Amino acid sequence: MTDLPQTMYLLRSEPMQLVQLIIPIESAYRTISYLGDLGLFQFKDLNSDKSLFQRTYASQIKRCGEMARKVRFLKEQMNKADLSTSFRSLESPEVDLEDLELKLGEFEAELIEINANNEKLQRNYNELIEYKLVLQKAAEFFHSAQSIAAAKQREIEVQSMAGGSIDSPLLLEQEMISDPTKQVKLGYVSGLVPRDKSMPFERILFRTTRGNVFLKQSVVEGSVVDPATREKVEKNVFVVFYSGDRAKSKIMKICDAFGANRYPFTEDIGKQYQMMTEVSGRLSELKITVDVASAHQTQLLQTIGYQLELWNLLVKKEKFIYHTLNMLSVDVSKKCLVAEGWCPVFAKNQVQSSLQRATIDSNSQIGAIFQVLDTKESPPTYFRTNKFTSAFQEIVDAYGIAKYQEANPGVFTIVTFPFLFAVMFGDWGHGICLLLATSYFLIWEKKFSSQVTATGFSDATTAGLVKVRPTYPFGVDPKWHGTRSELPYLNSLKMKMSILLGVAQMNLGIIISYFNAKFFRNELNIWCQFVPQIIFLNSLFGYLSLLIIVKWCTGSKADLYHVMIYMFLSPTEDLGENELFSGQKLLQLVLLFSALVAVPWMLLPKPFLLKKQHEERHRGQTYALVDNSDDPLEMEPNRGSHGHEEFEFSEIFVHQLIHTIEFVLGSVSNTASYLRLWALSLAHSELSSVFYDKVLLLAYGYNNIIILIIGVIVFVCATVGVLLVMETLSAFLHALRLHWVEFQNKFYQGDGYKFYPFSFTLLSEEDE
Repeated sequence: MTDLPQTMYLLRSEPMQLVQLIIPIESAYRTISYLGDLGLFQFKDLNSDKSLFQRTYASQIKRCGEMARKVRFLKEQMNKADLSTSFRSLESPEVDLEDLELKLGEFEAELIEINANNEKLQRNYNELIEYKLVLQKAAEFFHSAQSIAAAKQREIEVQSMAGGSIDSPLLLEQEMISDPTKQVKLGYVSGLVPRDKSMPFERILFRTTRGNVFLKQSVVEGSVVDPATREKVEKNVFVVFYSGDRAKSKIMKICDAFGANRYPFTEDIGKQYQMMTEVSGRLSELKITVDVASAHQTQLLQTIGYQLELWNLLVKKEKFIYHTLNMLSVDVSKKCLVAEGWCPVFAKNQVQSSLQRATIDSNSQIGAIFQVLDTKESPPTYFRTNKFTSAFQEIVDAYGIAKYQEANPGVFTIVTFPFLFAVMFGDWGHGICLLLATSYFLIWEKKFSSQVTATGFSDATTAGLVKVRPTYPFGVDPKWHGTRSELPYLNSLKMKMSILLGVAQMNLGIIISYFNAKFFRNELNIWCQFVPQIIFLNSLFGYLSLLIIVKWCTGSKADLYHVMIYMFLSPTEDLGENELFSGQKLLQLVLLFSALVAVPWMLLPKPFLLKKQHEERHRGQTYALVDNSDDPLEMEPNRGSHGHEEFEFSEIFVHQLIHTIEFVLGSVSNTASYLRLWALSLAHSELSSVFYDKVLLLAYGYNNIIILIIGVIVFVCATVGVLLVMETLSAFLHALRLHWVEFQNKFYQGDGYKFYPFSFTLLSEEDE
């Protein structure tokens, strides 16, 4: 396999080798770092029996985790400040980990201190804003109350001078007004309460004090930043008048319960003016201080932002390296680390070069040792793909990872997937729309990538069209359009083409199973699986495909349904007018007999031959034939601690019975499943016709510009939403089903595991 050209490695996965590395401790860090830059070595965990805290480099990983937390804290601060990381270059001189740790700690401490100071300043600023509002609104309350009281006093004095009347105040009230020492002195509490809580606040005050309070509220225009939550809240200024210390205590508790902020106030107008002046002055000073602090914080975060991505990458890299070092085992002498892992055969020289470079750069007197190990363990699967082929390989990998050097369906999927998609989509006009849409997204890609991918889409939109005769560049005779026989003709044509394409792809899958068996030197699968399967499928549906082609070529009016049904019901009956060629009856008998023979051929020989191989192996007469198999049936008897386990013949036989029934029934159901090619193509064409005839032409027939505009809008929306979006998704999903079920189940096991090399290119995808 090593002599195969590199272009063949997409069909078979890269040849892999299990390698052991013996690395001196002084060069271990650089060795792992250089292998991470190379990205072609997958390490095995040799310390799986140890917990994370018992491993050699647990303290370094903990240290890197703390540094990563600090980097995340700096990122969060930048996000809060709406700043983005705009690093200048990642190719800067190496940053020492000790210096980086100190620098991150200093930045974190400085930012925490700045945040605390800013929060304190902002809280004081917001409190002063609220205090200023309370002073303004409460002053209006008292000024209004004093004006009313003065007017009432003047009114009483006028009435008393004019003499008594029925409207004069009572004796007690008159005495209290005339003698200020007998007046009741009321206390008051002022502050702000959230507007949505103002009504419950008032009710609770009334009920708690049994109505012995007087509440006055005033709405504050706009929203106010709450000092505690720092959120904008609509609030009301309130003043609660009370009498007695018990009432005051209750009011204080209610204010705390409702989140009402209390602020002091005085009745003295002079002191009110003085307090207002002090608050305004402090607000101006705090505003300047807050702005300076915010500018300093922004400047500091911008300085951090230039290097934050580099620091983040370095911390991830350090953590990744030490995590990998923890997978290595320590030598008995504690002077070397032993590593095991997989690498492609072609990467041997590159790995050795990285080891030598690490030895030189770390000034180690002893170089790392590279040696290949013999193993029966199944290697990981690795395909070298590019930007174009990786998309199709991901489609295959979503079903299952190929077994090591198993035939890769991705090679054929590159051709068949866009082809079957185009057959189901089946509209070159809408295909051009898809091409333009995809080109819009691809135009930002590199020029070469855009050309390759755009060409692939162009092929995909035209590959499913039928070329009938030289007169028409593509498609069928336009004379069929609008005739009564258009739909029956196109249905018959598309249905037969679906069967031909389906049988061809299923045959391709069975043929690939032959090359798999030949590659793994498994003669048993060739003679007991490939041969009967290819005979059974083509004896029935291969024969049906032959009849379709002959009918097209000869123009016969034979009923193929009748031919296939009576091939089973009355195989010896004369075909009559349904005979397409001479000797057809004899051929049908031979094919029917072959199909009947193929079923027990698939079922019976393989379990008995496996049992015979098992017995001969334990007598020492044959070796390793079963071990090279890619079939789980052959590998089953070889499992066990000492290889002397009992051969479960009944289990093998039942498994083979299920496999046989699945193939026989699957041949029928899979062929019928390919009729989705016809169904989706028909649905697309009919929907296109309905939207065109019943929307666009109908609107055009009214000779009204408004109706025409509405019709065009509806037609465009229906075309884009249904035909270009939903039909594209539908065709994609059905093409996916045809490849995963109908095609890949003929040969693809998909029970391997993927090659995940230690590579720093994965750091951007790593979730901290």
